[in-house]
Amino acid sequence: MKPQFLVGALMPGSGQTLVALGLMRALHNRGLHVQSFKCGPELAELRYHALATDHEPANLDAWMSSHTHLQTLYNSYGEKADVCLVEGKGGLFDGFRRAQGSGAELARLMRIPVVLVVSARNAGYSTAAMLQGFKHFYTDLKIAGVIFNQVTSAAQYGFLRETCAEAGVECLGYLPLLEDAGLPPRHQALTLPLRKSLDQLFNKVAEQLEQHIDLSKLLNLCTRIFPCAYSLPYISETETETWIGARKLRIALASDPAFPFLYRRNIDRMQGEIIRFSPVFGSELPQADIVYLPGGYPELFARQLHRRKRLMEQLHTYVENGGKLLAEGGGMALLGQTLTARPGGTAYEMAGILPYSVYVKDNRPCNGYRQTSYRELNLKGYEYRYFDIVPTEEATSLQTPVCHAKGGEMLGSYFFRYKNCIATSVHNYWGETGLYKLWE
Repeated sequence: MKPQFLVGALMPGSGQTLVALGLMRALHNRGLHVQSFKCGPELAELRYHALATDHEPANLDAWMSSHTHLQTLYNSYGEKADVCLVEGKGGLFDGFRRAQGSGAELARLMRIPVVLVVSARNAGYSTAAMLQGFKHFYTDLKIAGVIFNQVTSAAQYGFLRETCAEAGVECLGYLPLLEDAGLPPRHQALTLPLRKSLDQLFNKVAEQLEQHIDLSKLLNLCTRIFPCAYSLPYISETETETWIGARKLRIALASDPAFPFLYRRNIDRMQGEIIRFSPVFGSELPQADIVYLPGGYPELFARQLHRRKRLMEQLHTYVENGGKLLAEGGGMALLGQTLTARPGGTAYEMAGILPYSVYVKDNRPCNGYRQTSYRELNLKGYEYRYFDIVPTEEATSLQTPVCHAKGGEMLGSYFFRYKNCIATSVHNYWGETGLYKLWE
């Protein structure tokens, strides 16, 4: 038995992320090991989770993973924790197709209670009807209670408590309206000054939640049997990768503020020796069997990356000698000819291994689920980028896979292979497929 709950929103824009992060920090401040999860494929928000809990979070995404695999992730990562907390996305029942992939689907799958976050802005008596509807929409979904966000006065909270009573839903407390309590743009959260301000923000929200929510009551209401029961039929997973030969693989992982976006299971499943290096701060390329350049915002560090000439040469030599390298999302920028960090800005030379240049766009992200066909592999992942890739004529022979969006339409996603160097604009999920099969 352990406390477990999913923080979901009545409607998008209710502020569930800030409330969830405040709860993580408040429980962490009590000395509890909080294992957090994010519903969906997004990677940027996980940096907020890691800062709030001081532990690595994990994604739970029903489009990229089977139900049994999601339960495996939840049970294995939550095993050593005191509390499991899942942050939903959008509205509670909003998924990629109706409720599929929603926070509600995950809560039903793990059999964990839901804590609803409701914005108090413009909240009236209709809130009672909406709460009652949420309570009865999925009869096997347990709504543990409601936390109101942006409450302006004790009188308003008293009225909101009455709406909960009429709907038959537990009122757990509230977060007052806080000035300057918004989260910064996700890419800015990677910088050291904003990390310090975020730490202060999380403590501020946690202190308010401690005052206005009975956290002990919340934990008692959400205590459930752990681990969650597996769905039938259960198919045992092979949780570790295999490779020809008995030697343990060495994986060189780019890990710094420019390349932080990585699905936790991608690395954990490898079961190799992980050697971290930093392209931004000028680390040498370690001797390794595989080099992994994950996604991020390299455009924020374009000048620093441009100056790492020795590392660029080492990457070039490594690839020319047949070394296995995978670059995803922003990791692609390091391998191209140039990186232009802003429209009309300087084109900084990169490693020049692959025949394309990267140009950052102005607030026009390309994002969504992607499905890539490569040889006999059917890869699933998520694409989120602010940059365009402009291939040269030589690049035509290096682009072979076909990439589709979730709905099936053809997309302009990118996948290049030169020798054993593979670069893709999609953050693929390798938790079930297995990364090493790319080079088989």
